Amino acid sequence: MNDDRLPPVAPEVTATLVENLSPRLRKRLDTAVTKLGARPTHRDGDTVTIQVDDETELRLHAPGGVVATADAITCGCLLAPACVHRAAAACAAPTADPPPELADRPTGAAPEPASAANPAPVPDSASSPSSQEVASPAQRAAADALWSAGAAVLEAGIDGAGAVTQSALLRAAHTARIRHLPRAAGAALSVVTLLRAARAGDPSYRTADFVTALAELLGTAHRVGTASGAELDAARGRARRPYSPDGSLRLYGLFTEPVVTDSGHGGVRTWVAGTDGRLFTVGDVAPGGVGRAVGVADRAVRLGDTALTHRELGRAGLAVSGATVSPDGRLGAGKGVKAVTARGAAWTELPLAALWETPPSEQAARALRSTSRYADPDGGGSDLLFLDVELIGAVRESAGTCLLALSDSGIAVRLTVADDDPALAHRDNLMLLAAAPGTRLRIIGRLVPAPHPRLTLLACAHPTGGGTIDLGLDRLRRADLPDPAAPVHPAPPQPGGPGAHSPLYLLERRVEQTVSAGRAALGMLGDVTAETRRIRRAGLPTAAGLLTALCTSAAQRERDLFGRLLPADTDSFATHWLTAALYTAAVADSLCAAAWEPVREGPAAEPSVPDRGPGRAVAQTAQH
Repeated sequence: MNDDRLPPVAPEVTATLVENLSPRLRKRLDTAVTKLGARPTHRDGDTVTIQVDDETELRLHAPGGVVATADAITCGCLLAPACVHRAAAACAAPTADPPPELADRPTGAAPEPASAANPAPVPDSASSPSSQEVASPAQRAAADALWSAGAAVLEAGIDGAGAVTQSALLRAAHTARIRHLPRAAGAALSVVTLLRAARAGDPSYRTADFVTALAELLGTAHRVGTASGAELDAARGRARRPYSPDGSLRLYGLFTEPVVTDSGHGGVRTWVAGTDGRLFTVGDVAPGGVGRAVGVADRAVRLGDTALTHRELGRAGLAVSGATVSPDGRLGAGKGVKAVTARGAAWTELPLAALWETPPSEQAARALRSTSRYADPDGGGSDLLFLDVELIGAVRESAGTCLLALSDSGIAVRLTVADDDPALAHRDNLMLLAAAPGTRLRIIGRLVPAPHPRLTLLACAHPTGGGTIDLGLDRLRRADLPDPAAPVHPAPPQPGGPGAHSPLYLLERRVEQTVSAGRAALGMLGDVTAETRRIRRAGLPTAAGLLTALCTSAAQRERDLFGRLLPADTDSFATHWLTAALYTAAVADSLCAAAWEPVREGPAAEPSVPDRGPGRAVAQTAQH
């Protein structure tokens, strides 16, 4: 049985079924989930049946595609409804998104279904919070429950965070959602999803993603209890994407990129720019995977009365009246929006040419504000960079081959593919461009946070003539390339920067080790003096202090008067871990930004930690 065959189950349903189990059955729950995963399933309309054994069937009834009540899961065994099978089925199924009626309208950010028209703007009562406003007692209690559930995951590690631990997270997420804390609730659901992926051996699972999700959960829960005013509003989040009126817009197409998600959705996103240089997107993403992504590029844009396809819009223009725009630049397609086709502009013409005139360091700093691991979901901004480069050639890396280029500002940039799927043109186009060293190109790429300049290559000007190339959709031919010319550089420049050889990874790996194996594994490390000494020599004294504090906290256990070990202080350890996780992310962002700066001479200094992201107060307290 595959999890994706089961209908999604509401978080509160899973939590209720697990909580109703006897202590004896709870101990058997993880084994039951594994056994149930090997049993055959059958779908009949809204009902999925699992054959538990030769005589017993388990049914999940999902009207509307979601199992919304505990009674919708039934079992034919003799112990039902108090059996372990119902809870195991709920734990094995994907977690459903909460229904709209539980969402706090003024707060949260949910994915927009691009196949449907965007809703009209929602009045946002939280948009102008009082500077004295604080969380309600019910919200603080919900945040405390989220913190405790997240700390329990950190204590146990992935291997020890089974169905019961996940159930506590789901219950806390449900409570947070109805208490109007959608950002923290969403983080808790992400932690559960990644926990299940890790325990199932999903090849797409990355420990760094789990660290980000868990730190987002703990950091946001902490902020709810301590923040006020605008910071509290950011910590609460938004339950759905708000679209604000933006009047009339004159837009110029830039390019179209295919979008393929791990959840099986596919489509395209077309980028356009306004006369003032602001970037906007028009998307069409729905279930269908890479096949849909390729096909939908030639479908009409869902915006007003225009008949342009997405490919055409990427090279044409639009005049829009009654426009609505989300914080991240998505254009709404409500009934009041009118749009007609207009003349586009070449990348070398205003207003588009101005996008390439901004120094790369300023572009990278702007992009980091949206790509940072703990960026405010409503912060807006774009992660795109616009560069003029000279191609140097292919460079082999452990993850594959990338294209090395030299920007006009003298920065060596590594260009990688946005998606390796052979149905898309990214990989073939990059390999062709790598065979044309010396070629000068105007390009658009997406920032990849790294200690050296790195972009995923999305679009470029045609190498030998006018027009542009959508590198995920249009396929270059060898005839499109100029004759190979020797690059002016005798040796390919090596990407570098202040963080190219930073020992920050010594702290990062302990942060990741904790989520994988739990607090106890970190507590058994022993002396880390050699690691901290190396970190200090590199000019990162705060990182060295955080590593020492983290390992000391992991190993610390108090004893009572009789010498018996007392329960570990999970709150203190979670605080130290959160501080280290947020600090490493902030320093990584600073090193990335510094890599895009012109080379400067002088002694190295510890990068500054930006004053943003969840848990900043926690980090400041622990660092001092």
